[in-house]
Amino acid sequence: MNDEAATHYHSIIDQMTWGLRKLNDTFGECGRPKIGWQIDPFGHSREMANIFAELGFDAVLLGRIDYQEKEYRWKTQTPEMVWRGSDSLGKSSDIFTGILYNTYGPPPGFCFDILCNDDPFIDDKKSFEYNVDQKVDDFIAYLDNATKVYTTNNILITMGEDFTYQDAESWFINLDKLITYVNQRQENGSKYHLIYSTPSCYVQSVYNETVNNTKWLLKEDDFFPYASDPHAFWTGYFTSRPAIKRFERIGNNFLQVCKQLYALADLGPEDSVDLNALREAMGVMQHHDAITGTEKQHVANDYARHLQQGIEECEIITQAAIIKLSNQTDNIKINENTTFNSCQLLNISQCSYSENYKKFAVTIYNPLSRSVDKLVRVPVLGNSYSVIDSKNNSLETQIISIPDFVKNIPGRNSKAEQELVFIANDLPAFGWKSYIISETSNGSRKAPIVQKQSDTVNIKDASLIVDVDTGLLKNIIIGEISLPVNQTFQYYEGFVGDNSKFEKRSSGAYIFRPDGPIVNAAETVNYTIVQGNLVSEIRQQFNEFISQIIRVNSIDNFVEFDWVIGPLPQNGTKGIEVVTKFTSNLKSDSTFYTDTNGKGELKRVRDFRPTWNLNLSEPIAGNYYPITSQISIREDDFELAVLVDRAQGGSSLKDGEIELMIHRVCLHDDAFGVGEALNETAFDKGLVVRGSHYVTIGNRSTTSDSVSATTRDIAQRKLLDAWIFFTPLPSDDTQFNFEFSGLTRTLPRNVQILTLEPWIGFSFLLRLEHVFEINEDPTLAQPVVVQLEDLFVNYKILSAQETTLGGNQWLKDNHRLNFEANDIVGHQGHYYYSGNLLSDFEENFNDLEMQRQQFKRQTTVVNADNDLNITLTSGQIRTFIITINNEP
Repeated sequence: MNDEAATHYHSIIDQMTWGLRKLNDTFGECGRPKIGWQIDPFGHSREMANIFAELGFDAVLLGRIDYQEKEYRWKTQTPEMVWRGSDSLGKSSDIFTGILYNTYGPPPGFCFDILCNDDPFIDDKKSFEYNVDQKVDDFIAYLDNATKVYTTNNILITMGEDFTYQDAESWFINLDKLITYVNQRQENGSKYHLIYSTPSCYVQSVYNETVNNTKWLLKEDDFFPYASDPHAFWTGYFTSRPAIKRFERIGNNFLQVCKQLYALADLGPEDSVDLNALREAMGVMQHHDAITGTEKQHVANDYARHLQQGIEECEIITQAAIIKLSNQTDNIKINENTTFNSCQLLNISQCSYSENYKKFAVTIYNPLSRSVDKLVRVPVLGNSYSVIDSKNNSLETQIISIPDFVKNIPGRNSKAEQELVFIANDLPAFGWKSYIISETSNGSRKAPIVQKQSDTVNIKDASLIVDVDTGLLKNIIIGEISLPVNQTFQYYEGFVGDNSKFEKRSSGAYIFRPDGPIVNAAETVNYTIVQGNLVSEIRQQFNEFISQIIRVNSIDNFVEFDWVIGPLPQNGTKGIEVVTKFTSNLKSDSTFYTDTNGKGELKRVRDFRPTWNLNLSEPIAGNYYPITSQISIREDDFELAVLVDRAQGGSSLKDGEIELMIHRVCLHDDAFGVGEALNETAFDKGLVVRGSHYVTIGNRSTTSDSVSATTRDIAQRKLLDAWIFFTPLPSDDTQFNFEFSGLTRTLPRNVQILTLEPWIGFSFLLRLEHVFEINEDPTLAQPVVVQLEDLFVNYKILSAQETTLGGNQWLKDNHRLNFEANDIVGHQGHYYYSGNLLSDFEENFNDLEMQRQQFKRQTTVVNADNDLNITLTSGQIRTFIITINNEP
């Protein structure tokens, strides 16, 4: 089962789709699941509920919820509810949700495995160890307690645990006896009847009992953060193993590139083996002990190995596809031996192709459904280069030095001292442009480094102002909007304990538990300024393990904070947990907003839970939430947003502040299953991590270029970044620069082709997504129509049949159990819900609801003789299996 905190909805959908496809291929429709079985993830996201509903599932059953929420629900008999996964989709995103009585373990005394010491059933009445009556009494007493919690006559009792059923025979011998002897008590008036069952059978039984007489409590928030006791908040794993969290995002980026190019080139089924390796590696990465960073080190190494192998196998596909598609272009003939290579170490300014060749080409593929601009940076050895685009234009360039703290990253094997920078404008949707790069004797100009002689960096519409006394940022200006913002780094020391009781819980891979106040990484920092024609930077050195570049460029409406963290010091027995903190003057009223798996958004209130009363023993860890895409604070209509390049934990612990944890070393295990300290190394040193945050500011309700539109744009461009392929060129090659687009037209800003991939036989799986939620933007959140028939350059769509989200069932054949929800949101939910809507949208909410109902999904086959105009409403994802005609 996938994690729900660190995972992105794009990867979750892919993982579920591939798994459901394998079940369909193996077992047919009889093996089609209808229940989400999320019994072990460490907290549960609202978007996951939405995904399960869109998959056509009837219910989701959960194992872990916060101990205080569990106590509240047990007292109020509300362990089962209807969970609404999306404001945009409304009731169609509702799903019946149940909390298991004992996580996923058996009742005490009823574990029958080699890992357990519980007595088996001894039913020989001649034996001195005969225990049937006692065990039946104990089990019935357990049932008596469970029936006080649940409201129906059906109770689901789990009979398993981690690593159990190693002795399955012992289990089933004893379970047979349990069922027999408990049921015999009916002769003496017992009300209990035991059967072997499944989650689907249980949910169906609950439905049959309640369909005409029950309306369930409605839940609209989520189950984060999860705490198992007053000092064990499972919020450390939001950040644990930051390198593998970033590697997963890169894997998803390239998987989409690979699938798209495979489909656009219409490669044959023989190539699917190379694609499947990355599909499967990415699927495994979503596991709740993979991307979470809660695995042992050798297991993390194996996950990374499989992911790297999958990327390398997919490069076989991308190379074949680019060659095939290029050779369909007029006046272009690419030799089949031409290579299109990825440089996966560009994040540490290393690439053998740009460093070792005086002439090379970069082919930049854009996996988005609209054209984009990209600032390109490649490490080089020379001092001057020319860049020629597909129209033989010479582009403006810049040479910028590589700072020492990047050159000194352990494992970097490069002689490059500088990077070549240029802008790739108007990269076509689902397509590429190629550029020829040549070392020259003149052309680029090197940006000068200014030593503390200025307090301002500016380029085009963006400016940064630094405090010359402290070296820290103090103001951001983007366009005509200015906001005083201080940014610095701090760290917590992790609590050390022997885990023998709650108060002695250590900070570890799962648990974040700071010991003492936060510590400033530096009061003053050394800084230099680089002012260039394309990019300008403030370079800061905080201490021996924290450095940063604050960067603005001539095309983007955000500020990039490019940080290098590590190796982290080990202060005696305590670990170090590093955060970046942004401080503004916004009066945010104890409120901040976080994404839900990169899709929707939830309002968070400090020291508060929407559906139950919170008693907080860990005020820092207990206010941390998973950040998959962005976190923001607001004052009235004005917003400060920070976007991440990987999953991290974050919060707003004071008004006007945002903090994100970016790296952590924990020298003690927290005793929740990993069995080793979180102390990553690489190249015989503590792990060094490089990453970025993207900061933007603006108003939410403006009719054009709202901050919501900006953050959606940034999130999409960073999740599905334009991918750079390198090709060495002979000195006399002048014909390599060309361009291609797989689409006949660019799609609107609010639409993305979420998925295009080869499917069964000669069909393709196509997903269209409306990327804006119902409450995000006055214009871009409106319904939109996409015309499919002639959308792709190389083929015409003959038919498109809609499926559930997972592509494993025709939508018209999916009939979900309809559990009715009442109009009351549990506890103080109305406060939560109303706060989640923009005031500007409240008066239009009924209109939007009518639109949502008006444009419900079509469930019939559509083809060229009918209408291939697909309507999308805000937040909606529609999935189709399409057939094509690729004849000219």
